[in-house]
Amino acid sequence: MPRVESLTGLRWWAAFFVFCHHMTQLAPLPVWKFLKYGTSGVTFFFVLSGFVLTWSSRPGTKISTFYRRRFARIFPLYFLTLVAAIFVFYRFEPPAGMSWIKPVSVTVLVLSGLLLQGWSNNPTVLYGGNPAGWTLSVEAFFYAYFPFVWRATQRLKTVGGLLLCVTVVVAGGAYRLALFHYKDAVPVLPQPVLHSVAFLFGIGLAIALRSGWKPRIPVWFAFLVTGGGLYLLYYSGLHPAKVPGAITMGLCQKEILTFLYGFLILAVAARDMRGGRSLLRSKPLVKLGQWSYAFYLVHATIMYAIKEYHGIAGPIGWSNLTWYAGVCALSIFASALLYEFVEHPLERKLRGPR
Repeated sequence: MPRVESLTGLRWWAAFFVFCHHMTQLAPLPVWKFLKYGTSGVTFFFVLSGFVLTWSSRPGTKISTFYRRRFARIFPLYFLTLVAAIFVFYRFEPPAGMSWIKPVSVTVLVLSGLLLQGWSNNPTVLYGGNPAGWTLSVEAFFYAYFPFVWRATQRLKTVGGLLLCVTVVVAGGAYRLALFHYKDAVPVLPQPVLHSVAFLFGIGLAIALRSGWKPRIPVWFAFLVTGGGLYLLYYSGLHPAKVPGAITMGLCQKEILTFLYGFLILAVAARDMRGGRSLLRSKPLVKLGQWSYAFYLVHATIMYAIKEYHGIAGPIGWSNLTWYAGVCALSIFASALLYEFVEHPLERKLRGPR
């Protein structure tokens, strides 16, 4: 299948949205409550992961080959940034007043090193090691079962792919509502299972497009729908009495975000397939997109290291944008170095022949 380079550029903006969320802990802006939705950037990555893996899969690829390539793609850089994060987020005697610094726990660090922390809903374990690493634990689960889903869905066409999308979103939403109404009877599922809704949704979208479906959705309209949906979730959370169905939207937020980001990915990918022009394919954005994995893994470590030695930047205000610019620039510089000298060369060395 042809490469969809615009999605690489789009990855950068998702990583930047996550960065904006984390920066509210160091340099809060007047819109800090909305920026909390930057956490939804991980939902975008989960949908994108399912889409890209399905889009790029080739019949006949051995499962062992797939696993080796996925290991080469994520683990070397993850492990390096985990080691770096330990020096920022752990102490044998954590200082008072710095809640993000935790006492050293061999169990937590071993689970993080093995990408198993996502199976615990205990925040100390879930966000252990490099706090951003819990999403990699979720991704590792996706990678474990993807070859089997791929084989089971190869015969699906456009309608089958879209039905998969609808089915997983409805099932995910039904589970959230059941958990709310029947807390004592419905078990709380671990994060890798819960976020499989987004991953499978991405698989369904890719199946539909691989089958020749090329919907003409204006990308500006997709951005408008996604941005409007995010604002509606934000507004309904602040003023639930003013928005019909606000409680249901809040409970099914992850499924709504899955649809919104899936819609955006669909519009961008379909435009690339038609050969349309796209700023997201520009060299700077593609390069930032290539660095986005490293950026995602290091920006919080850099930010909290600064916070430990400087403290909060100051009161809420737009003047804190200078902090955003400085920390962002430093994180981009670090991610560029990590990509060029660690991530990319090690991936090429470990992934083996194509």
